[in-house]
Amino acid sequence: MKRHIPGLRQAAQNSDNLLEGIFLVRVDRAFYRWHLQKPFFVLRLVVLEPKEHAGRSISGRLYCTPRALWRLNWFLRDFGYDTELLGRDEVDEKALLGLQGVVRTSRTTLNGRSYLNLSGFAPASEWEEMSVTTVNAEGRAEGGDDL
Repeated sequence: MKRHIPGLRQAAQNSDNLLEGIFLVRVDRAFYRWHLQKPFFVLRLVVLEPKEHAGRSISGRLYCTPRALWRLNWFLRDFGYDTELLGRDEVDEKALLGLQGVVRTSRTTLNGRSYLNLSGFAPASEWEEMSVTTVNAEGRAEGGDDL
């Protein structure tokens, strides 16, 4: 039996078009996933700025291993997570929803598969400063290196 599924072809094309760069985002979903060696949070972030990418979503992982806790802490602190909960070493998935901040994404290819990394974070209040881009000699947009 054949089924017609509208949009299936575009989904394959969009997977090659991963968003890379600096974006102002809002946390849309957050799920904790337990794994024996590498527990992690799965995040779905909705792009708010720049306007040409508004509404698109970015999915990524933040690992909760002892070596990776610094990145999770960086994310929570810069996105304005409740300091009282953070002080008790607690992460409430519901409290993450709606938080806003700046994220830098980059692409990594491993074994022929492309992955999106959440490689940097900043408070939403710094978006205006970070959104100002300069063009380098190759003609690509380039932001500051402080994120």
